[in-house]
Amino acid sequence: MLVLSSPSGAGKSTISRALLKLNPDLIMSISATTRPMRPSENDGVHYHFIDQEKFDEMVAANKFLEHATVFDNSYGTLRQPVMDALSVGQDVLFDVDWQGTQQIRANALEDLVSIFILPPSVAELERRLRARAQDPEEVVQRRMAKATLEISHWAEYEYIIVNDKIEDSVAQVNAILAAERHKRRRQVGLTDVVRKLGVGQ
Repeated sequence: MLVLSSPSGAGKSTISRALLKLNPDLIMSISATTRPMRPSENDGVHYHFIDQEKFDEMVAANKFLEHATVFDNSYGTLRQPVMDALSVGQDVLFDVDWQGTQQIRANALEDLVSIFILPPSVAELERRLRARAQDPEEVVQRRMAKATLEISHWAEYEYIIVNDKIEDSVAQVNAILAAERHKRRRQVGLTDVVRKLGVGQ
């Protein structure tokens, strides 16, 4: 489980899209949500859209690796699809905040690799938020205020990337993914390979 977290505007979504293109065995975790489906979205592709009653039942049944309520809508990462993907050697990419990362860590520490993406400066973070031209001024200010809280959790992550140039950051995250895949415990079927080489263990 590869978790990317960052304040809004630091480049996490751009890095995620690049990683998915570079790695056919990497899939994006699809969250469940109670928020209404937008016209451009498809159920099971962008989110699993469910009602609040069903969501609460799933929380009670421990079916989420992490869940949270944001602006009156609930979001959660379904446990079983993630475990199914891992069991066949796929890696799963998560775009979650520090709170979601804490919950995933509590539920599945051994399979978690966490990366925090930092902007090179506060001024650059604000410039990127404004360059997107998709948020009104009050939203930009709210995101900037929230960024300080999010960045304060940087030390909880295993890896830190300062996203100055996007192509360098993609290469760095990709290198982390490659190294983590080659850890002995994550190489599915490695025991059989070694046995074929005539070694018992």
